[in-house]
Formats: sequence, structure tokens, C-alpha cells
Amino acid sequence: MSLTLQISMIVAELVYFAMIFYFLRKKMLSIKYSLLWLVFGIVMIVFTSVPSLMWRFMWMFGVESPMNGLFSVLLFFILTIIMSLTAIVSRQSERIRALVQSQALLEERIRELEVKKDEH
Repeated sequence: MSLTLQISMIVAELVYFAMIFYFLRKKMLSIKYSLLWLVFGIVMIVFTSVPSLMWRFMWMFGVESPMNGLFSVLLFFILTIIMSLTAIVSRQSERIRALVQSQALLEERIRELEVKKDEH
């Protein structure tokens, strides 16, 4: 990896961390949801800072080209984040459905009580 590419990637990763911390500070991102993004960033900065570590890691898994290995690592993290977000959305959809049903039952109960009150 050339020195220019390495410096560019480190600067991009620092901007990446700045964005995450900005979103956390503005409460646009929850800490528990940002953990995957932080882990991903740490792995990327370690691989960028110590390219020989990336070479060894890729060799250990039998990857011929470090760029193919890096692409595989990126793909793994992106899929992990997408799966995590999908699970969160599914859980939230279920909670919203339950909340809407509960609200509908309460509204029905209020209407029944108002009708009984008007009858007396």
C-alpha cells in the first residue's frame, strides 16, 4: 500500500470517527447502535495503520490478494450492520403494531364509557 493511499485512508477514517461522534453528541445515533460502526472503524484503522497485519490476516485465511481480503472484510461488516439494523427495524415494527392495537382498544373503551355516561 502506498504511503499516499495509507494517509488518505487514515484521514478518511478519522472523518468517519468524527461523524460517528458528532451523531452521538447530537443524539442522532444511540450508543448501542453505534458500537458496530465503531468496531468496523477500529478494524479498518488498524488494517490501514499496520498493512503487514492485514497481509498476515489475509494469509491466515488463504486469501491471495490483500485487496480481495479487505473487500471481504468490508462486505462482512456491511452485512453484519445491515442484519443488525434489520433486526432493530423488525423489533420496532412489532412494538409499534402492539402500541397501535393497545391505543385502539383504549379508544374503544373510552367511547363505550362516554356512551354509558350520556345514557345516565
